[in-house]
Formats: sequence, C-alpha cells, structure tokens
Amino acid sequence: MRPDYSDAMKPTSTLPAARGALPPTGAPIASGRPSGNGAARIPPIQCLLTFEALARLRSVTQAAEEQCVTPSAVSHRVRQLEEIIGTKLFGRADFSLTTEGSEYLAHVREGLAMLEKFPSSAAAPGKRKLRLAVTPTFARAILIPRLRQFTDAYPEIDLTLQVSIPLLDVVAEDADLMVRFGTGRYADIEHICLMKDNITPMASPTFVREHGPFETAHDLQNVPLLRSPLEPWRTWFAAHGLDWPEPMDGSQFNDMGLLCDGAAAGMGVALVRHKLGAPWLDNGALVRLGSNALFTHKVPSPHAHYLCWRTGMMDRWECAAFAEWLKKAVA
Repeated sequence: MRPDYSDAMKPTSTLPAARGALPPTGAPIASGRPSGNGAARIPPIQCLLTFEALARLRSVTQAAEEQCVTPSAVSHRVRQLEEIIGTKLFGRADFSLTTEGSEYLAHVREGLAMLEKFPSSAAAPGKRKLRLAVTPTFARAILIPRLRQFTDAYPEIDLTLQVSIPLLDVVAEDADLMVRFGTGRYADIEHICLMKDNITPMASPTFVREHGPFETAHDLQNVPLLRSPLEPWRTWFAAHGLDWPEPMDGSQFNDMGLLCDGAAAGMGVALVRHKLGAPWLDNGALVRLGSNALFTHKVPSPHAHYLCWRTGMMDRWECAAFAEWLKKAVA
C-alpha cells in the first residue's frame, strides 16, 4: 500500500519562470541526477528537512508539528522532493522507506549535519521539539529541580516530558531520548551512564524512635522491610555478609518515589538511594537508622540511570545539546 499523498502539489501555469520555479505543464521535471548538460537541480531545504522529519517520525502529523507547518504542507514537500529527484522515497502506508529512500536519507542527514555546524545556516523555522521519556522519581527528584537551567540556556528548544515505567511496560511512544534505570545492557539502543547511586536503609524519624535503637543488622529482623523490585534487599544483605533471603512479606512498591513516601509515612524501613532520595532526606522525612558504620557504609546499587536513544538520534543538535547538558547537570 502506497503512502497517501492526497495533498500532492497541483500544477499551475501562473508561477513565475524564476529560479527554483516548477517547469510549465507538460515540460519534463528535473531530477537530482545530472542531465545531459551536467546540470542538476538541488531540492529546496524545506523539502529535505520535511523528508528527514517524516522518515524519522513516520507520522505526517508529528512531522508537521516539528516543522511548524500543516500536514498538507508535509505532503506537498515530500511529493515535490520525489518529483525533483525522480524516485519514490516512501514505499508503504506506514511511511517505511524504499531502498532508494534509505540511501537518500543518509545523504540528506549528512548534508544537514554539516549545515547545522554553522550558526548562520538557518534550520527549520520555529522552535525545535524534543521529547524525553523519564521514570517518575528521576523526573521529580533529579530532573525537574535542574530543568530551568536547560530551558534558560536553550530557549529555542521545546521540551516534552513523558512518563516511562519499563518495569510495567509503560513506555512513552516516539520519545527522542529516554532515561532508564537498570544494568545498562541495552542491545537495541545506544546509551550512556548518567548517574550511579548508593543505597542505605532509611525510615521516618518517628519510626526510628519507636522501633530503635538500630545497632546491628539483626535489629532489622523485627521490623517491616518495604520492598521494591527496582532495588532488592539482597544487594545490601550481601554487602554486609548476610545470607538472608529476599523478604517475601511486607508492602511492595514499583516506584522509588512511592517507596520513599511509604517509609516517610512510617510504614517500615526502605532501601533508599542517596541521590534519588535527596528530597526526603533534605526535608527530614527520612533518616538513617543509626550513625554506626553499618548504616553509614556506602553500598553501591548494582543499577544506574542511563540516557538512551535510537541510532542516528544524536544527529539532531537538540538531542545532542540536551544529552551534554544532562550529563553535566547530574554529575
């Protein structure tokens, strides 16, 4: 099934015979390949930008939004580009590329990347759109408090935040960049490590007063341990030479922010990441169980936060700018 280009350009005889104008009706349309006299027509930049956006987003609506034009304009531009270069770029209704389209896309991206290196070279009009998928607690505790720095530094980028919970298969669709928490073994995408963290048992001040003092690890055996598949207790147990099994009873949370909220409400002891739990620590909602080495020793979490993206996404300057800023912001 062919893509629907119902908005294709209509020929007209009223266009001026100026450079870049379409030839009169009935005249052959120039292709991107050299003609007999060695001349070749270079496609308009807006056609190339629109083609790249549609190939990447595979949605006329999203491409139109990014380019700040109407969906009809997207169809016009793609049709014009196909006529100029003399080949079909999209082969199916889902906007998958033809073989020629894939080859041409590589050349277009290379050319656009070179142009973007020069500040005087104008890119697409309007603001650039950047969609970021983040886990809930990372967004609230780490990203949002720092995000004003990015928006002040890059006012030309409109950022859209979407919630993603990979553990529950809640994944933001069509995100340009994603923040994931895990082992970093992601074979399907490119990624960099953003932030590692340490873990420590913590609870509310009231809970510690009522159930303490906590002086040895065995003092934890008589209190409820809050659980999360995102941060199993076995890591902390192993770091202190304990062969205890993973707790099977007690309240369980699939979000680290909710885990911290539960502990702050006095529900039990939670295994808290220091950086991610900073808001609760700073306002005194959570405290360490004691001041001895058992509860002050830094135990690294086996997981970390990673910034992930699909191959080729960093060719977009807004993605590269955000990645560079985020690395520094959380360092």
